[in-house]
Amino acid sequence: MEFYTEPEHKLPVTDHADVIVAGAGPAGYTAAIAAARTGAKTILVEQFNCVGGMATSGMMSHFTGCTDSPVFEEMMARVQAEKAGIFCPTQGAGRHQINHEILKKVLFDMLAEAGVILKLYTFVCGVVKEGDTVRGIITESKSGRTAIMGKVVIDATGDGDVAAKAGAEYQLGREGDGKCQPVTLMFRIGGVDYSRAILPGSFETRVQVPKGEIQALAKEHLPAPAGHTLLYPTWIPGEVCVNMTNVTDIDGTSAADLTKAEQICRRQMSDIILFLREYAPGYENCYLVTSAQMMGVRETRHFKGLYTITPEDIVEARVFDDWIATRNMFNFDIHNVEGSGLDKNGAQHKFHSKGQYTIPYRACVPVKIDGLLLAGRDISGTHKAHSNYRVMPICMNIGQGIGVAAAIAARDGVQPRDVDVAKVQAVLKANGVEI
Repeated sequence: MEFYTEPEHKLPVTDHADVIVAGAGPAGYTAAIAAARTGAKTILVEQFNCVGGMATSGMMSHFTGCTDSPVFEEMMARVQAEKAGIFCPTQGAGRHQINHEILKKVLFDMLAEAGVILKLYTFVCGVVKEGDTVRGIITESKSGRTAIMGKVVIDATGDGDVAAKAGAEYQLGREGDGKCQPVTLMFRIGGVDYSRAILPGSFETRVQVPKGEIQALAKEHLPAPAGHTLLYPTWIPGEVCVNMTNVTDIDGTSAADLTKAEQICRRQMSDIILFLREYAPGYENCYLVTSAQMMGVRETRHFKGLYTITPEDIVEARVFDDWIATRNMFNFDIHNVEGSGLDKNGAQHKFHSKGQYTIPYRACVPVKIDGLLLAGRDISGTHKAHSNYRVMPICMNIGQGIGVAAAIAARDGVQPRDVDVAKVQAVLKANGVEI
């Protein structure tokens, strides 16, 4: 391999903060709000033009999975007050429809009111380290290459880009072979007749249509690895969100793989629209309206934390002594790594939990790296366990707990691994979190 040596140069340090949050998806914006409300000077860094991650740039149309995060409830109430995003019973319990554009505005408001310093169009390209301790991040933007220093850095990038650059230990994808769940590019279609439209919201939703059963028809007529039907209502008349593109064997941490996936998904979109016109009642005149700004990546790095969450923890509804996120519940939503539909371990009708589970703080603390916390789908857990907690409301719940923990670590002058979790729990309880 050919190499080029960059000239040595000094980077300007543009900011100092108590807490730096990298990534403004559901875990990131919630962590930033929670940290700032706990009294920490907080900077939130995001590479796109808005906050929200998959809920906005990724165009995922609903929040699914159960959680009682006060920040989640506050967010949904504020979206509802903007005359969009109210609960939609057509999607079943635990699903909240959202208007992406309204949500962007609501999140901007919540961050500003909390006093979070927001930096958009800013890419995290490196870390500042002293030994095994993260002291800050290096960013790249139109304004140039700069450093931001912080007492605690929260990696909420989803893929764990900051933690990886810091040298934290991780496993990519599934144990044994490293395969990750498929990626999807969400898109929205118009021209749908809602009075007749079918809206299968899960792989296990079987709908009989004039020419057969819709999931079977998709598997037969769509080009592999596409081959399932997932359609979600929106709050825009005649428009439906489509979760049907599907690309396997993609490493979401590889720009080359993401480029490949983007190209494949856009070819699939045309085939999907033609399929819906032919086989789905109410979609005879549907057409493409818009597509997501970012690829929907379900799974990449699982970091090694002080504790690794297991499927048994979830099924047994374990309440950990060091909990930082409570009342979580979802299915083992494992998309087939070989093609369309669900993995054999992800059959949702076979999921039987004893109740809601908690997330332990230890799962958010890397084993060897100081100055760093994990929030969202990059925390320490197995491939199967990850499929349950990776959804947006639970990631928000994790973000709230980790934001508070980071603020307390910065205030007390201790490393994240040495935080008194009882103090974190006391703040969370005072803010409405219940066990």
